[in-house]
Amino acid sequence: MDKPAEMFDRDYEWSALSRFITDPQPGATLGVVSGRRRQGKTFLLDAACRAAGGFYFGATEAADAESLRRISTALSAHVRPASPFHFANWSEAVDALLALGTERPVPVVIDEFPYLAKVNPELPSIIQEALRPLREQRTGSRTRLLLCGSALSFMGRLLSGNAPLRGRAGLELVVRPLDHRLAAEFWGITDPHLAMKVNAIVGGTPAYRREFARGDSPKSPDDFDDWVVRTVLNPETPLFREARYLLAEEPDLRDTALYLSVLAAVADGNATRGGMASYLERKATDIAHPINVLEDAGLLHRDADVFRDNRPTYRISEPLIGFYHAIMRPVWDQLERPGSAHRVWQASHRRFVSNVLGPHFEQVCRDWALHHADSELLGGLAARVGQGVVHDPKSRTGHEVDVAVIGIADGAKPPLLAIGEAKWNDTMGAAHIERLRHIRDLITASGRYDTTSTQLLCFSGAGFNDKAHAAAAADPNIRLIGLATLYGQV
Repeated sequence: MDKPAEMFDRDYEWSALSRFITDPQPGATLGVVSGRRRQGKTFLLDAACRAAGGFYFGATEAADAESLRRISTALSAHVRPASPFHFANWSEAVDALLALGTERPVPVVIDEFPYLAKVNPELPSIIQEALRPLREQRTGSRTRLLLCGSALSFMGRLLSGNAPLRGRAGLELVVRPLDHRLAAEFWGITDPHLAMKVNAIVGGTPAYRREFARGDSPKSPDDFDDWVVRTVLNPETPLFREARYLLAEEPDLRDTALYLSVLAAVADGNATRGGMASYLERKATDIAHPINVLEDAGLLHRDADVFRDNRPTYRISEPLIGFYHAIMRPVWDQLERPGSAHRVWQASHRRFVSNVLGPHFEQVCRDWALHHADSELLGGLAARVGQGVVHDPKSRTGHEVDVAVIGIADGAKPPLLAIGEAKWNDTMGAAHIERLRHIRDLITASGRYDTTSTQLLCFSGAGFNDKAHAAAAADPNIRLIGLATLYGQV
C-alpha cells in the first residue's frame, strides 16, 4: 500500500495499517483505531480503504434503524449486488461485511463506532459472536474489520476488562497528535521560538491548520500576535469555539459546568487535587469522579511525582483547551463581540506566558528528554521522565524539579540520569546550576535513586549567560539546552 503523497508524516500509523490489512493469513481479524478528535483518523482510514479497495462507513448520531439503512445503502453502492441490501439487524450487516473478504484481504472501516454502540449497546457482543474462532463466516473471510472512534473513554473500555471484544483485536492503534518537532514542520515554521509559541496554543492537531485556520500560519515572529487575533481569538473562525466543542462532544461528560470548572482550576495553576478542590470550594472527594472522567476522556493527564509517592499533579492534555481556559473563558463576553480580540490579547500577554507558555515549555522539555535526547547525552536510556518536589529537611521547604529522567533499574536502585530546570522567559546562569546541584545532593541523601552519574540540565527559551556557559564548559555533567536543540536544529 502506497501512502498518499498529500498525507503528512503518519509513517508509523500507515505501516501498522498496511501490515494489518495486507496480512494474508486466513480468518477475519479485528482492529481498533482511536485517538482524540481532529488528528486525521478518518483521512488515514479512508485513504487505506482507497489504497486497498476496501469499504469505509462513517457512522453518525442516529437511531439504530437509520444507521442500518445507511450502511445497507452504502454497502449496496460499494458491492452493487443484484438486489440492494436491507439489513434487518446488525448480525446480518456484520456477516455481509465479513463476506467482502472471501477472495482477498480487504479493509472494512466503521468510523465513529461509539455512535452506533451508544444506541445499540449489544453491538460489541454481536461483533464478538461474528468473530467466534470456528465460525464459518469468520474462517472463510479475510476481512480486516477496523473499528474507529474519538470518544477515548468508550474506546478505552472496548478491549479492557470483561468487555466482549477483549482478546479479539489483532491491532490496537492510537493516532496521537504530532510532537513539537513535527508540528513545527507541518505548520511551516522554522523559527523555534515562534514554533514553541504556536505549539503552546494549537498543539500538534493537524486539522487546526488545514481546516480550522484555512492554512493560515504566522509568517514571522512579528506576525505571531496578529495571527492569534485573526485565528484563535477571531469569532469568525472554527478555532474560536473549538475548545468548547471538544468538551461537549465527549459522551461521558454530562454535567459540563463542573468539568469546565475543574479544567479552569488546572489552567489557573492548581495542579493537585487539593488545589483544585480549594479553587472550587469543594472537598477533594467531591471532584474525584470528574477528574477520573476527564482523564478517561484524554483531556486531563495525571503525572506522578517521581520523588514523593501518592502526590500526583494534573495537566490539561490538549493545548487549545488550556489556552481557552487561561485566556478566553474569563473574557468570553468580550471576545464574542467582533473587534475586541486585539484589546483582549494585549491584556493577556503576561497570563499567556505564565499560565500557558511556561507550563507547555516544561512539558516539551520532558517530552524531548524521553523521546529525542540521545542516550549518550543522558548517560543511559530514559525509562520514564517526570517531575516532582524534593524535600529539604533543613530549610523545611520543597524544591520543584521540572524534568527528572529515570533510567532502567537493573536490580538495584533506579539510576537518576538527569534533573533539569526549564525557564521559558529567563536567561539562565550560575544560580540555576547551583540550585540543581543542591537538589541533587538532597536526592542523594534521600537514598531513593542512584545519583552517581546524574546530569544537570538547564532548559531555556531565552538563552544562557556567560557564567552558565563557563560552568558547562568546565563540567561535562552540566548541559545547556536551548530551543534549537529541542527542535533538532543543532
